[in-house]
Amino acid sequence: MNVLLIYPKFPDTFWSFSYALRFIGKKAAYPPLGLLTVAALLPEQFQQRLVDVNVDCLTDDDLSWADMAFIGAMAIQRDSAEQIITRCRQIGLKVIAGGPLFTAEPDRFAEVDHLVLDEAECTLPSFLEDLEKGRPKKIYRASGFCNLHHSPIPCWNLIRMKKYASMSIQFSRGCPFNCEFCNVTILFGHRARMKTPRQVIAELDRIYDAGWRSNIFFVDDNFIGNKQYLKTHLLPALIEWRKDKKGCVFFTEASINLADDPELLDLMVQAGFDAVFIGIESPDEASLTECRKTQNKNRDLLHNVKTIQRAGLQVMGGFIVGFDSDTPSTFQRQIDFIQKSGIVTAMVGMLQAPPGTRLFDRLQMENRVVRAFSGDNVDGRTNIIPQMGIDRLLDGYRSIMKQIYSPHNFYRRVRNFLIELKAPDITIPLDFRRLLAFFHSGFCLGILGKERFQYWYLLLWTLIRRPRLMPVAVTLSIYGYHYRRICELYIY
Repeated sequence: MNVLLIYPKFPDTFWSFSYALRFIGKKAAYPPLGLLTVAALLPEQFQQRLVDVNVDCLTDDDLSWADMAFIGAMAIQRDSAEQIITRCRQIGLKVIAGGPLFTAEPDRFAEVDHLVLDEAECTLPSFLEDLEKGRPKKIYRASGFCNLHHSPIPCWNLIRMKKYASMSIQFSRGCPFNCEFCNVTILFGHRARMKTPRQVIAELDRIYDAGWRSNIFFVDDNFIGNKQYLKTHLLPALIEWRKDKKGCVFFTEASINLADDPELLDLMVQAGFDAVFIGIESPDEASLTECRKTQNKNRDLLHNVKTIQRAGLQVMGGFIVGFDSDTPSTFQRQIDFIQKSGIVTAMVGMLQAPPGTRLFDRLQMENRVVRAFSGDNVDGRTNIIPQMGIDRLLDGYRSIMKQIYSPHNFYRRVRNFLIELKAPDITIPLDFRRLLAFFHSGFCLGILGKERFQYWYLLLWTLIRRPRLMPVAVTLSIYGYHYRRICELYIY
């Protein structure tokens, strides 16, 4: 049995980092971790081939080689996924699909032969058993959540690591919080389910033994869902693992209450974490109340961000505009907060309602869901009718993006961040990739770019004030270029 695993293409977004990747000669930011895990769940006798359309072309030879195609995708990959399904159907190739896109909206994919939904560790074995008997069903759903102790090591041999900017690993699934707009708990539940430290170290060893010496993304939706387990089990294991390892640094996603635990912050930095993505959403208490972001309420968010930065972690922030309680003044408050916080990577999007969430159900009852959920934060659209009106929301959104990613404001924010950030205890090695990024950025940003003055001023300022953070300053300058290109092409 020849199985072709296909990962659809991402459109250009803030998260694609497509314009930044060119500075270091990479094709995509992250590998298809979900499909690599599915591959590890398939029988050994199956011949496997993986095509990530973000780094390689899906050829007719690939399709003709396969007996069946497995497609995994998120909502933002919808257009590419539909095109791939059409190509498979045209040649009579059976399609098996799973992942968040298909799990959230199975009724939209009647043309798919078999939908293996929810967590593959639960549903894929049943499909394979029925396939062997010659009577596979149309849809497979799970009645609960899987035990991650049984999740296998992903098949890293199916990809060429050098084409990616970062590798990925998953420690836990689930989140204890209850945000109205978020579908994480719908997909993975409220209780944090975790792999053992032994499993995580085995996966890291596999990645390291393959030659990887750079960023590794812990893709958990809330890495600190079980703080005590982290402090007593995983983080000590990571600290021990990194003692004789070179080059590998970690980043992840967490909730703002990370700032409340100095011990946890210190252990994460010791373990090799240098950045964390946090859903800030809004500095307005009314908006946080509306979306049930209770963990962000009744706290000094600005102080919390700086606490995390001073511990040695860059804070990447998610922000949302378009809540019913938002007013025209909300947009300027978002700008002010982002600038004061020093959050360089500020991912601002208009509110959307993912299917299956309480927000979707509420707005559908109010006849305010008007189109399919895209998952795209830069396409200038939302799938709902906002309370303030779409024109006012879009104008306000554009005003935020124009201001926070203008060269003057962006580079000032980088300096604000570098002032707060605790420098790492170890010197970041100057490898070929970083040298390439430095010379490429010097030419593109420092000579050709309209931000050339701000770029050279930042480097000179960093050299004088925070010389050990020069690699960070160059990296953030490149990120800024990517964000401005996305804004210019898709938002303004």
